[in-house]
Amino acid sequence: MREHGFFSRANRIGWVSTVGLLVLTLMAVLVAFAWLPSAQADFRAQGLWDSICRAAGVPARWLDGSPRKDNADVVATNVVLLPAMAKPASSASVGRGATLALNCTMCHGALGLSRSDAPNLAGQYPEVIRKQMLDYRSGKRASAIMAALARNLTEENIADLAAYYASLPKARTAPTTYDEALPALVRVGDPMRNIAPCISCHGGVDQKLGAPWLEGMPKPYLVQQLEDFRHGRRKNDGQQQMRNVARPMTDAEIDSVASFYARKALPEHH
Repeated sequence: MREHGFFSRANRIGWVSTVGLLVLTLMAVLVAFAWLPSAQADFRAQGLWDSICRAAGVPARWLDGSPRKDNADVVATNVVLLPAMAKPASSASVGRGATLALNCTMCHGALGLSRSDAPNLAGQYPEVIRKQMLDYRSGKRASAIMAALARNLTEENIADLAAYYASLPKARTAPTTYDEALPALVRVGDPMRNIAPCISCHGGVDQKLGAPWLEGMPKPYLVQQLEDFRHGRRKNDGQQQMRNVARPMTDAEIDSVASFYARKALPEHH
């Protein structure tokens, strides 16, 4: 005899489906709002809204209303990069810069090519040198030696120094291209970890205003800068661009990228 009404087969299937859906929903809520948030080391539940935000992936620092400790971390640099900074300078500016550069030769070499693992400045883009020197002068980039040297320089002095070093031959004149065997992070980056390819900013395919020329730089210098960006010790990158790139990089990846750019130096002549 066929079942009718409340106890019909169709109704039983409907009730089972409804109860099953409710159970799955309850389990999903418990996992999202209880188990997953509590599995994170910095979880601090302060109420239902806190838990909902946390489950939605809102970073913990957005949830605590405490003010930022250091405004210097917020304003990474006071320098505004302008296209005019990248234009060739007059011979008079280059000459004045050559005189000022006599104070820099101990670390950066007589012609801007360092033998002490300081950065090579020969052929560096002028706006790069101007930005870094202004950041040293304002304290946005930390270095006891460079801050002391930059402290008494005027903006014209800094522009002259940049003009002089930009006029010198680079450590290597051939930029990185896709024709070379590039490390993955140099060529394509890692989109899943928000790592942009190095060549998208640092020459080869494109050079963004203010991004330094890296070919031929000493490897220890490149490694140190990437590690400083990764650990937040260097903070003068606008919009945290380099910190965001370096933060997820492994030691092996830093070594690989630094080795690639460092080995591009011209061979020494004997």
